[in-house]
Amino acid sequence: MQVHLREPGPSQSSNRVKKSPSTIPLPFSYTPSDDGTDENLLILLHGLGDTHVPFAKLGRQLKLPQTAVLALRAPEKIPFLYEEAYQWYPSFDHLGDLIDRPNPTPALDILSKVFNHLIKDCSWPTDRIHLLGFAQGGSVALEFAIEFWREQRADSESSLPVSSLGSIVSISGPLLSYPTISSPSPTPVIAVYRPPPAEPSLSPADLTALKKAFSSVREAKLGAKGPGMPSSKEEWEPIMRFWSERLSRRQVEGLYEVLSGIAPPN
Repeated sequence: MQVHLREPGPSQSSNRVKKSPSTIPLPFSYTPSDDGTDENLLILLHGLGDTHVPFAKLGRQLKLPQTAVLALRAPEKIPFLYEEAYQWYPSFDHLGDLIDRPNPTPALDILSKVFNHLIKDCSWPTDRIHLLGFAQGGSVALEFAIEFWREQRADSESSLPVSSLGSIVSISGPLLSYPTISSPSPTPVIAVYRPPPAEPSLSPADLTALKKAFSSVREAKLGAKGPGMPSSKEEWEPIMRFWSERLSRRQVEGLYEVLSGIAPPN
């Protein structure tokens, strides 16, 4: 496997250990890297009706080298339910039916505040921040990446440097709106899903929309049967291979290489 080394740009921080996030407007769980070098940050976004707790556990089990993990809980409790079940944006109408065309703006606004804190206060370079989202969380991650890219392109008109996010793993999470951007986002995406009629899944139209919005989209089909999330080493393997090409490793002061040989979780 070819190893790529790159020197850090002027926007990249040289701090081996990043400041823990604090002023995040959501309940969250943050775990620094096991090896004491916070080179990458993986943000985990759960699906509809869940919380951040199982995703925080997943992040710890992944044990990605030089990667801190931030699991966020969605902002809104699903109405009329007694259990702890949350949504990233209003998902049900007054009759309790799923909304066909939900508006993710509330979630995108909150994520914008989270990223502002991570970048300005915790010194995370944008291209070292990676997202993994399941179902509704995957949709939010994708929509945020498009909005982030739009803002970056607007800033470039005032001679500010343009940057993209590190990568996105969207597990059965489609875009919520058809992309209308003139230039696709360079953030690499892997779309992971079980083929229909599994629920949740991705349709051919969903995949077409992703390839219009992002310049680099990889697909990974899981088995036809099983839970929504990957449930075996074999199902995690394409995600791990994707991360091995995208996550960075600090070798010596000022040098980085693409990771290789990341093991799937048990």
